[in-house]
Amino acid sequence: MNRKMTLLGSAAIVVIVLDQLTKAWIRGSEAWQYRDLIEGWLAFHYIHNPGMAMGIDFLDTRMVSILALLATIGISTYVLRNLAQVTQGYALLMGFILGGAIGNLIDRFVLAIAGGYGGILEGHVTDFIHFTLEINGFAVFPYIFNVADMAISTSVVILLVFSKRFMPPTAPSTEA
Repeated sequence: MNRKMTLLGSAAIVVIVLDQLTKAWIRGSEAWQYRDLIEGWLAFHYIHNPGMAMGIDFLDTRMVSILALLATIGISTYVLRNLAQVTQGYALLMGFILGGAIGNLIDRFVLAIAGGYGGILEGHVTDFIHFTLEINGFAVFPYIFNVADMAISTSVVILLVFSKRFMPPTAPSTEA
């Protein structure tokens, strides 16, 4: 159990630190805020995202922040209560997910106050990584994201694809 808790916590801390460092760097580096890294493939496009992932913006920023906080608390509670039954890989991946969620929550709780445009829960998430690939004029992935989003998305995909390997075992059915 201690090893799983260490994996969970270490993964979360690594993601939070990398996420916040890269966001602080892009906010303070005007020369890098709008730059092609690999022409036609990858660029930095710095934005403030007041809504949810993938540009979903049908709720007020404060409501999005509250929902994100509640989801993070719920996921954390579930993982911590079931830590004894989960695999080490599951603990690691959930650490990446929680680290990403907390990284984005930090933006939501702090950036509006630091930027002088609002109060707690009104912060916009810093996004800047943009895959610019187009096929026949159609953007393959038009969304702009950050390190926290990468940690969350990648971990969820790995959990889905390799669910039998990483998901906690379920109790056998007692029905006849």
